[in-house]
Amino acid sequence: MKLFYGWVIVAVGIVVTCVGFGAMATLSVFLQPISEAMGWSRSAIATAALLNFLCMGAGAFFWGALSDRYGTRIVVLCGGAVLGLGMVVASQASTLRQFQLLFGVIVGVAAGSFYAPMTATTTRWFTRNRSLAVALVSAGLSFGSTLMAPLARWLITSYDWRTAMLVLGDLVWVIVLPAAFLVRHPPARAGGAAPVVKTRSGGELTIGDVMRTPQFAAIALTHFACCAAHSGPIFHMVTHAIDRGVPA
Repeated sequence: MKLFYGWVIVAVGIVVTCVGFGAMATLSVFLQPISEAMGWSRSAIATAALLNFLCMGAGAFFWGALSDRYGTRIVVLCGGAVLGLGMVVASQASTLRQFQLLFGVIVGVAAGSFYAPMTATTTRWFTRNRSLAVALVSAGLSFGSTLMAPLARWLITSYDWRTAMLVLGDLVWVIVLPAAFLVRHPPARAGGAAPVVKTRSGGELTIGDVMRTPQFAAIALTHFACCAAHSGPIFHMVTHAIDRGVPA
């Protein structure tokens, strides 16, 4: 029985979001080692995380538009290349401003290239099992934090924070870039384009029309509030646990 290629797209989505987002999310593990090695305050390093999340959200609009125009494969390739480069160069940062720019802005913008384009591509491949497919791709975000954080901690313990971040950047290149070449546009019979939503007057509903609806505003604000509420405490959880005596 021939494997439906949509499931390959799902696997690619899991791998890309796991490694790409997971590498970015390891900054919480680096917080204490960087602070001790460089003499930077935790709040100053946390500013890089704040910039990272803001740039990731803003970058998602840019990458989404590019994905619609040029395809998801090229977007994931570019995003993976830039994210890996950002982490590699950030590992050699000598000043706080350099680190905030490289990890906060460059890595943040690049990280926005994975989730939205891959979930959009996944939905186009499926008519049946679409919710399951998107859920599996979304699970890659959680897998990334679960797998990459222990790896980062082991690398830091075995070597130092610079080597650890360098290796993670290289890992993004080694895994994400080859995986991106497996991304394909779906044939018409697989799922095709999403149905066009019409307004009451019969015209097509544009992105601007959607963004002006109260339903979109409610969903966007709810998602923002959810992420804002949990991202800060989660980011500082590792150092808090160490401060409370939990062995690293």
